[in-house]
Amino acid sequence: MKNETLDRRVRKTRQQLQHCLAVLLKEKKIQEITVREITEMADLNRGTFYLHYKDVFDLLEKVELELLDELDGTLQKYQASDLHQKLSLIFTDLFVCVQENAEMVQILLGENGDLNFVNQVKERVREKCLKDWFELFNSQDSQLFDAFNAFVVSGCLGLVTYWLQNGMKESPKELAQIAEQIMMHGIKILG
Repeated sequence: MKNETLDRRVRKTRQQLQHCLAVLLKEKKIQEITVREITEMADLNRGTFYLHYKDVFDLLEKVELELLDELDGTLQKYQASDLHQKLSLIFTDLFVCVQENAEMVQILLGENGDLNFVNQVKERVREKCLKDWFELFNSQDSQLFDAFNAFVVSGCLGLVTYWLQNGMKESPKELAQIAEQIMMHGIKILG
């Protein structure tokens, strides 16, 4: 029971620090944020911050790694064959992940975001999709795949950005259906 209480307090402290970082990132770049600003906003002392993180950059890196791990977990739940039958289900799970982390995802994709994070998202999706592409289409044409992947991933990131900026009016399932329709039928859905 004591470890559970300690773990809960540690999680709460980290969430508090992460939230304060998110609030500050809405206003300025990571290079302009100090540990003092974060701890004052969180009403914690600096020693508490340093128990969990080396500096502000370490805090951001840990947040990004958690999001990337969640992305990986979601991607790995599905096999290549699922792409034919369950494309919207895969996207629904991905968009639920975005919805659950909306504040930080919007920041990381936005003006004060981290291009490195975006590139890591693209690379992780590429690795998973490349494996599935070769399995599904029995094609070793990596140039065609790279073009396809760049188009789809950039489009999905754009769709996520649009969704976040417009108040996430659609549910993750509705957004997944839109993404699937665009990928499968392209411009035809507009007509």
